[in-house]
Amino acid sequence: MEMVNLKINNVPCQAPAGSTVLEAAHQIGITIPTLCYLKEIQRVNGACRVCVVEVKGAKSLLPACVYPVSEGMEVFTNTPKVQAARKTNLELILSTHNQDCMSCVRSGDCELLRLCKQYGVDKSNCFEGVLPERQDDYSALHLVKDNSKCIICRRCISTCAENQGVGVINVVERGFNTHIACAFEGKLADSTCIGCGQCINVCPTGALVERDDTGKVWEALGDPTRHVIVQTAPSVRAALGEEFGYPIGTNVQGKMVAALRRMGFAGVFDTDFAADMTIMEEATEFLSRVKEGGALPLITSCSPGWVRYCETFHPDFLPNLSSCKSPQQMFGALSKTYYAEKMGIDPRDIFCVSVMPCTAKKLEIGRGDQCAAGEGIPDVDVSITTRELARMIHRSGLRFSDLPDEEFDPAMGEASGAGHIFGATGGVMEAALRTAVETLTGQPVEPVEFTDVRGTKGVKEASYEVAGMTLRVCVVSGTANAGRVLDMVRKGEAQYDFIEIMACPGGCVNGGGQPIQPAPVRNFTDIKALRAKALYEQDAASGLRRSHENPLVKKVYAEYLGEPGGEKAHHILHTTYQKREKLY
Repeated sequence: MEMVNLKINNVPCQAPAGSTVLEAAHQIGITIPTLCYLKEIQRVNGACRVCVVEVKGAKSLLPACVYPVSEGMEVFTNTPKVQAARKTNLELILSTHNQDCMSCVRSGDCELLRLCKQYGVDKSNCFEGVLPERQDDYSALHLVKDNSKCIICRRCISTCAENQGVGVINVVERGFNTHIACAFEGKLADSTCIGCGQCINVCPTGALVERDDTGKVWEALGDPTRHVIVQTAPSVRAALGEEFGYPIGTNVQGKMVAALRRMGFAGVFDTDFAADMTIMEEATEFLSRVKEGGALPLITSCSPGWVRYCETFHPDFLPNLSSCKSPQQMFGALSKTYYAEKMGIDPRDIFCVSVMPCTAKKLEIGRGDQCAAGEGIPDVDVSITTRELARMIHRSGLRFSDLPDEEFDPAMGEASGAGHIFGATGGVMEAALRTAVETLTGQPVEPVEFTDVRGTKGVKEASYEVAGMTLRVCVVSGTANAGRVLDMVRKGEAQYDFIEIMACPGGCVNGGGQPIQPAPVRNFTDIKALRAKALYEQDAASGLRRSHENPLVKKVYAEYLGEPGGEKAHHILHTTYQKREKLY
């Protein structure tokens, strides 16, 4: 690798040719502030000018996020001129920004607020004048768009278009009236938005936030006629600790369970149990299609953002989608059928809350075919994000780090290691392979790990010789990648038997409802890998590594559902899909 010699603040350093001043500065312990730049976004524009630096010989200040290093360059990142320019730019941004910070959900982790404090910017020395008229959008069930807090950084636009391949928002009008909106000023609820929430994760302010459904949960917890239970997805335990000062990738499962129990839930359960159920149904479905000539490749259906993307942009692949409900919905369905029967509770009195890393789960609970216990009885009543759970814990006055480690309730809380890894891209595929391969061969598979499908790469391929056949698999995360892979399959340029697709890059550990990390962390830390590592470590430490070995799963089938893929299991645990019209 060719290296470039330069000086930053008179400190000699080296950086790879082609890297930016911002990246070179990071290598020697200097953080240059940014508001528009994110390394993961391809469409970098240097629009905010908060990252400006002095370069010896240059006539003006230069944006560090896009300016490349060169041999002999001398850079100064903190001169009075640089500080004054950054402060002025922040004052200009703040002059048209809604400064009602007390009520903003991002007041504790707003990148704009943090930089304003750092550079001594406040209301008293801001520019004053006419404020632009901006329209908020409360139409969507999963997020709220507040344009009064938007700084036109364009991160959301780039993420939606480039990383997710959806592109439902863009810059509208020019000059003082510039704002972010859907085409023709349409509503998000009427657009092709897939609900992934990746725009929320990259927003530096509170312009994009998940719709807060915690009020519904508090109301249910306060209703003595309700039997309120909660399920938590695997990715939640790997990220929740970040909201309480724990290092990225710390598994806080025990304290999370203790917190939920102290908040008043009648049952605290693990969605991973339903993940094991998903594998039983999905592996059975896959083997049935292989043996009986069903539509292949079989494509997973755990990610509601991906399902919505498929229904909207690639409806010709709907026959390939697994008919299995997601683990969230399978858990809800079993809670109001199997669990209700065992506990002697009317399913109408059960209020099922899910804690998910995903904003698209808020849309999923309202889909059709999600009422296994009967019409008008939804499988899941409310879905909240990891961030919403953290806010509820704070409001409860619980000292999270002081809580003891407790276990999930056993009724629907026993899970295998295969269920734990669902949150990482490749986890669903690996879990399915552990069961499908052993079913095909009739032999225990050792080692149990399928490492070829691990890692945060957007597209991974592998093939396995199993029982005289070649099993070709593909793992995809990020819907832009999904679109490219499906195009290849459609053209015959790629052939697979089984495809796992997750809407969010890196899988659920990087879901749109996970704790938000600021740009300096996102740019130089592999957050996805650290969170996934926590799940793989939990899998490795598990006594059970395969879904079909889970004794609770065996019990549910033996006592209630019958055979995997059977009539009763299909009625409760499976669903249907429909083509969605692309309005804009």
